[in-house]
Amino acid sequence: MTDLSAIAEHLMNGEINEVRELTQKALDENVPPGEILDDGLIKGMKVVGEKFKKGEFFVPEVLLAAKVMHAGMEILKPKLVSSGIKPIGKVLLGTVKGDLHDIGKNLVSMMLEGAGFEVINLGTDVPPEGFVKSAKEDGAGIVAMSALLTTTMTGMGTTLDALEEAGLRDKVKIMIGGAPVTQDYADEIGADGYAKDAASAVDMAKELIGVA
Repeated sequence: MTDLSAIAEHLMNGEINEVRELTQKALDENVPPGEILDDGLIKGMKVVGEKFKKGEFFVPEVLLAAKVMHAGMEILKPKLVSSGIKPIGKVLLGTVKGDLHDIGKNLVSMMLEGAGFEVINLGTDVPPEGFVKSAKEDGAGIVAMSALLTTTMTGMGTTLDALEEAGLRDKVKIMIGGAPVTQDYADEIGADGYAKDAASAVDMAKELIGVA
């Protein structure tokens, strides 16, 4: 029987072929896809997130681990869908209008996916109406906004106001982050959560939807 902790270990080491092979092997052995996801891929990404938070892993290691996780997910996804296994939550993610930075945002996206969330990544330079339109159409429980410039982070407050005007504010949790963003700013605009890095963003997202 495939050792699922070996999948986690290979993922942490960035070993894509080994993760692909072991994921397929576990499926061939009729291991439930949800078990492979939780005890293999998600378990590995959780450790990656913890190491990143402690400064033991850096952005290149996290990006590689996320790439490996996606390779495993490609094999698992059809089985997860047919088994009716749902993501733990849905997050709408984008960099606010006027800001073209996306490395940090994409890192957050990968970490959230690695924790079992479905992520709708709107990209960069997203106007308030872009967030509103997607929030209406996609039914995400969390709207997450990123900014890397002090000049663009005001767009977070504008977007929050737009969600309020559209009658969506009480239907979504708002999470913000990015280099110039602080907890004080989150409090000032009325956001529900602030995360200083990608690993903290996963913890915050889980907290906002009440998942341990």
